[in-house]
Amino acid sequence: MGHFSSMFNGLTPSFLIKKVRNNNGNREAADEMAREAKKNELILRSSGYIYADGSNTLASVFSKRGEKGVNQDCAIVWEKFGCQEDIIFCGIFDGHGPWGHFVAKHVRNSLPSSLLCNWQETLAHIELNTETGLESDKKLQPFNIWKRSYLKTCSEVDQELENQRKIDTFYSGTTGLTIVRQGEDIYVANVGDSRAVLATVSAEGSLVSVQLTIDFKPDLPQEEERIVRSNGRVFCLEDEPGVQRVWLPDEESPGLAMSRAFGDYCIKEYGLVSVPEVTQRRITTRDQFVILATDGVWDVISNQEAVEIVSSVSERPKAARRLVEKAVKAWKKKRPGFAMDDISAICLFFHSSSSK
Repeated sequence: MGHFSSMFNGLTPSFLIKKVRNNNGNREAADEMAREAKKNELILRSSGYIYADGSNTLASVFSKRGEKGVNQDCAIVWEKFGCQEDIIFCGIFDGHGPWGHFVAKHVRNSLPSSLLCNWQETLAHIELNTETGLESDKKLQPFNIWKRSYLKTCSEVDQELENQRKIDTFYSGTTGLTIVRQGEDIYVANVGDSRAVLATVSAEGSLVSVQLTIDFKPDLPQEEERIVRSNGRVFCLEDEPGVQRVWLPDEESPGLAMSRAFGDYCIKEYGLVSVPEVTQRRITTRDQFVILATDGVWDVISNQEAVEIVSSVSERPKAARRLVEKAVKAWKKKRPGFAMDDISAICLFFHSSSSK
């Protein structure tokens, strides 16, 4: 119980006083924390980097518009997430459809505060229930607390989008890939086909890549089974061999290239879901950094290539930019004649470096 009780250290008084009695009040408090964090330059929503004094964590962010119109990618890094000294939140979002850039920005702005609110409420619920013996030891594990919070958050954010009058989410949506680093643990939640890749030192001493997420494509067996069971269809067009997409039962629309996304309500009842895959990893001294990137990177750069590109950068704040620039060159070389996708990346370094 010692580790669990320590999770309450530093929680803001407003949350501990309100406990679970006022959901709207808790969300307002979370939104206020976000405003304060932005004022104190603890939140980054554009290309750049963030490094907090006293922290070993540095995050580098860069995004480049492709050749298809407005940049529909966006990202966020929130240092000292929820006023917690040992927590950092990172998220990257890849919009699609006519209103995709608006959907991506809405989810980027809404999801962190919603997650913070649900995490605080979950902790408060458990604190109350442990006093009466209603919570099992399994539910007290930090991973289960974050997973429960993420599942509720993604459901709420998706519902928010459906009720948004200013954004048309019927034929537009976004992926959402986020990471929470708390102490020496990282919690990864993925909705869509953006990808998280870890760089770690192997037993032989070489730097190797470890993919932390699944690219949720429609032709994955469990994904296709769900879509077909819901009367959706999965197939590729003749001029796009190998690119499996999700289609309505009786129309060649919308043709989504991923099986999970926020928004896209035209296809939600036919197998598309916004349920995240949530995983955990304990950071060791061998683990160096993690890359979060949209498919504009992974379509032309392998996991190992990305790790080697980032590790070769002498100035960490420039790491994400270097990776994106390499991806731009790879698009021109490997996909001539194709319109380049938007390309965005976050590089989150775990340990201190002499070059910051």
